[in-house]
Amino acid sequence: MVSSEYERRIAARFATFDQDGNGYIDREDFSGAAKALLAEFGTTARSDKGQALYGGAEAFWQGMAGIADRDGDQRITREEFVTGAVKRLRDNPDRFAEIARPFLHAALDVADTDGDGAATVTDAARVLQVLGVPENIARAAAAALDTDGDGKVSEAEIVPAFARYFTVPE
Repeated sequence: MVSSEYERRIAARFATFDQDGNGYIDREDFSGAAKALLAEFGTTARSDKGQALYGGAEAFWQGMAGIADRDGDQRITREEFVTGAVKRLRDNPDRFAEIARPFLHAALDVADTDGDGAATVTDAARVLQVLGVPENIARAAAAALDTDGDGKVSEAEIVPAFARYFTVPE
C-alpha cells in the first residue's frame, strides 16, 4: 500500500506538469512547456530543434495519458496522477524515463547553446525555471544533476534523475 506521505509528495509534483494551473494535466500543458522553452532560448518552433521539442512534448503527453488517463477524457487529474501513474511508474521507473526521454533530449538540445551535446548547469537551471521550478531550487537541482562535475548536464545525467524525482518519494 502506498503511504499517504508518499502520495502527498508525489501529488505536489503534479504541479510541475500542470503548467497552466487549471487542476489537470493535458496536451496543452506539454505544448505550453515546449513553447516557453523555445521562447526562453530564442529558438523558433519551425526549426529542427523546435520541431523536435514539440514532438518530444507530444510523445511525453501520449505516454503519460496512456498510463494515467483512466477515464479517457484526455486530461489527467491529480487523483489519476497519484493513484494511477505514480503507482505504475514507481514499479518501473525505467518506463517513465523512456516516456520522458524524447522531451528531455529535445529540451537539452534547445538549451545546448554551444552544440556540444550537453547544457551548461546555468542553462539547465533556466530550463527548470521555465518549467515552474523556483530559481533557488532550479539552480541547486541543476548543479546536482552535474554528477561528473564537468559544468554540463547531459541526457545520461538528467533522464534517470527525472525518473527518480517522479517515482521515488524522497
